[in-house]
Amino acid sequence: MMETERILLRPWRDEDAESLFKYASDPDVGPRAGWPPHKSVEESMEVIHTFFNNDRTWAIELKETREVIGCIGYYTFGESNINIGENDAEVGYWVAKPYWNQGICTEALRRLIDYCIHEKSFRTLWCDFFIDNPASGRVMEKCGFHDTGEVNCCSRLQVGNDRPVKIMRLDL
Repeated sequence: MMETERILLRPWRDEDAESLFKYASDPDVGPRAGWPPHKSVEESMEVIHTFFNNDRTWAIELKETREVIGCIGYYTFGESNINIGENDAEVGYWVAKPYWNQGICTEALRRLIDYCIHEKSFRTLWCDFFIDNPASGRVMEKCGFHDTGEVNCCSRLQVGNDRPVKIMRLDL
């Protein structure tokens, strides 16, 4: 578990399925991150078991309410849709719409960067964002990422795999 002033980054639990569904069913959330809106609590539970049940993905829990309001994690070499090095990682995140523009993603990403430096010893962190979602790019810039000038289409995404993404880089 990792902690900041307002949030906890912790492993996902089965009891998070209701909160995940509450926010992941919003049609404004998933497609911005590359996945379709969730259709049921059962689907959210399956996502927790299939995609979030690992040591590289954390629930973003708001300390004040103890509610899960988003997700953050990283992919290593061979898992990333970006051509990264063996000692690199690609980070990704999303937060529920009611919490947009409150600095929560920035706070979570800064904490993850600290973890990636001090616990994992990665050399470079990468991330990307859909060009039509510049707010995500601003979070990356606030955390020290720089635009590589590269644009990619993410074939692994379920939604928007034909939408261009800008690739960002942070040398550690």
